[in-house]
Amino acid sequence: MAIMITDECINCGACEPECPNNAIYEGGVEWSISDGTSVEGTYVLENGEEVDADAEQAPISEDFYYITPDKCTECTGFHEEPQCAAVCPVDCCVPDPDREEDEATLLERKEKLHL
Repeated sequence: MAIMITDECINCGACEPECPNNAIYEGGVEWSISDGTSVEGTYVLENGEEVDADAEQAPISEDFYYITPDKCTECTGFHEEPQCAAVCPVDCCVPDPDREEDEATLLERKEKLHL
């Protein structure tokens, strides 16, 4: 499952530099698939929408840091545990109960993001 940041976030930013997929953004900041990945051209988001990898997408949160599920791999293939959760001082980086994913799915996403 992807990791999510709860509204207990204190906006410290400790999680952002730890993400190997650059999937964490400050509240209100637009995101793109190409940020911190090797993806170029067209990319299919999990909702089936085709987007240009460089196209800016709407922020998921305006108020606090957020993780875009289209880029989160729970650090699978990079680290033993999600690094955002490991460094979060208030434990607000938690598994998203609405996005259960197995290791194979997470590794497949990692491969798509880092060609």
